[in-house]
Amino acid sequence: MSEHDQPIAPNHLAQAFKAHAPNQQWVDDTTQFAIETSGTLYLAAIVDLYSRFVVGWAVSAVNDRHLTIKALDQALRRREPAPGLLHHSDQGCTYASADYRRVLEARDLVCSMSRHGNCYDNAVAESFFSTVKSELADRFDSFGEAKMELFDYIDVFYNQQRRHSTLGRISPAALERRFSAQAA
Repeated sequence: MSEHDQPIAPNHLAQAFKAHAPNQQWVDDTTQFAIETSGTLYLAAIVDLYSRFVVGWAVSAVNDRHLTIKALDQALRRREPAPGLLHHSDQGCTYASADYRRVLEARDLVCSMSRHGNCYDNAVAESFFSTVKSELADRFDSFGEAKMELFDYIDVFYNQQRRHSTLGRISPAALERRFSAQAA
């Protein structure tokens, strides 16, 4: 729930979760995991709507704008999207912060936010987190273990190998390779 006085962007995505090419539309969200030794770990992840590829992610013991900016910076470095990419998130203060909006504006990305309290507006990100928690874990023994396991799951398995029913039973990386081959 958004309990802040930062600007809220319109919902440009409007639950249209289909992109026609990579780097047209990204969805962004955060979730939390229990850590036995220290309490909580937060994961911020950005998912490309074309391929369901996780283009950027970061973890932290604190859910703040630094966490979400770190995930966004990774996505921007990895993908170098063209101006006009639609970046969708919830209305949380981490996404509405002036620092986060400055990063989006500097790259000419279009900011879009879910309607107040409507988790269906960001269903793809929510689905990704549900998949991580059901296939990997929702709690870890330590922060270090969580970071290592999340890296293996997201970058090695989920992006490269995991088959998705919405993608015709191929992995996000395979769909993007197919797109690149067809575009060439």
